[in-house]
Amino acid sequence: MRNVPLGSTGLTVPNVVAGMMRIDDKTDDEVRALYGAAREAGIDFFDHADIYARALHSAEERFATALGLSAAERGEIRLQTKAGIVREGPFFDFSYEHLVTSVEASLRSLRTDYIDVLLLHRPDALVEPAEVARAFDHLESTGKVRAFGVSNHTPRQIDLLRTAVRQPLVANQVQLSVAHAPLVTQGLAANMEGTTQSAVLDGGGLIEYCRINGITLQAWSPLQGTRGHGGVFLGNPDYADLNAVIDALAEKYGVPPLAIAVAWITRHPAGMQVVLGTTSPGRVTDAALGSDLRLTRAEWYALVRAAGYVVP
Repeated sequence: MRNVPLGSTGLTVPNVVAGMMRIDDKTDDEVRALYGAAREAGIDFFDHADIYARALHSAEERFATALGLSAAERGEIRLQTKAGIVREGPFFDFSYEHLVTSVEASLRSLRTDYIDVLLLHRPDALVEPAEVARAFDHLESTGKVRAFGVSNHTPRQIDLLRTAVRQPLVANQVQLSVAHAPLVTQGLAANMEGTTQSAVLDGGGLIEYCRINGITLQAWSPLQGTRGHGGVFLGNPDYADLNAVIDALAEKYGVPPLAIAVAWITRHPAGMQVVLGTTSPGRVTDAALGSDLRLTRAEWYALVRAAGYVVP
């Protein structure tokens, strides 16, 4: 398992992350098997959120109840969670009260004294940076959170937070896969007429911005294709051209196709983390094989073209 820097913390983290969004209905044995497969593959980073699963904090609680980690084993892993979405609204709340209350509930649910990384879960249009800064200062000074980041934020939204927040923002979790890659492909078609790919959206330049500012990108839904088709792209006939290239590369490297989908993301020099959403131990093992697999430039761009993007 290849490690990458976690923002400006000086820490390194695996470039494949085990996402715990879908474990709510799993048995203790199933959660243990998923956790064991991740650890065996070299993954010691587990991604949560307060709103995941059926009830608020229930996936976090399911994780802690099933595993019953000792203090020593808790120290061997990193737990990341998110706060800021009010699911019942739905709306967003980055107020001091909401962020602190949510983190305290996550700590109880996860049965831990600290969160390694807290992310603001999607942007709050009504954000008051000073409120976020007050929450972060409290959570850091009390030892409840060790590092902070965001998810799905644009460069200017991050800049706005940084006008008040004292702590470095070390991560930005964004949707990215080879079949959903506007963050990558907009730049490829820059200054080209006649293609919507060249349109600079709010996230334009986000990858470059995060590289310049030492923010680790975390790719969620790494198997999702949303360009007019939706669903997982692996084995999907709507993505026949893409799967043909993936399958050929999988045969060449002797790995499952899932590893190639992961390797497309981990090949990027930004040093991204891939956040898996699977609850299958076997698929975690397969995905981890893409951690160290370094595609050639020609292979990486062939996948971009096969996904339907313009490579001039």
